[in-house]
Amino acid sequence: MKQTYTCPKCGNKKAEADKIRTTGAGFTRYFNIQNRSFTAVSCTKCGYTELYRTGKSGGGKNVLDFLTN
Repeated sequence: MKQTYTCPKCGNKKAEADKIRTTGAGFTRYFNIQNRSFTAVSCTKCGYTELYRTGKSGGGKNVLDFLTN
């Protein structure tokens, strides 16, 4: 399925997508366990970025984060 993109700030039609992971609050923040994942879509012209939640990371990734910090 092909999706179209139009930047809401500058009207550009091109974007780049990437994945990021972040910590939550409390225990996960204290131990730097990145248990939330998002897709970041950024305009190639002005850099405006929108984040879309893709779900929580799996347990294996959380353990690896904790061990490698």
